[in-house]
Amino acid sequence: APAAPRTSAGAGPTPIFSVTQLQRLLKRNLERAHPRILVEGEISNLTIHHVSGHAYFTLKDEGAQLRCVMWRDQVRRLRFRPEQGQQVICGGQVTVYE
Repeated sequence: APAAPRTSAGAGPTPIFSVTQLQRLLKRNLERAHPRILVEGEISNLTIHHVSGHAYFTLKDEGAQLRCVMWRDQVRRLRFRPEQGQQVICGGQVTVYE
C-alpha cells in the first residue's frame, strides 16, 4: 500500500499527494460512488483500431470533453455504426487509469 499523503506547513494540514496516490484515490472514489453511469454527448475523434477492434473516442458537449474507450466485445454488439458528430447516450464504468 502506498504511504499516506504528507501535509504541508501552514494554516492547516493540506495533504501533499504523489501522482500515484492521487490517481488511486480518484479511481477508488469514482468506482465506488458511480459503478455504472450513463453519459450523453457528441462523438468526436473516433478511431476504431482494425487490429484490436477497440474504439477510442471523445464524448463532448458545449462545456467539456471526456476521453472514452469501448472494448472490442462491446463494439461488436453495437446495433449501429458510430460516427463523428453523432449524439449518443453511452453507458459504462468510469475509471481513472494509473
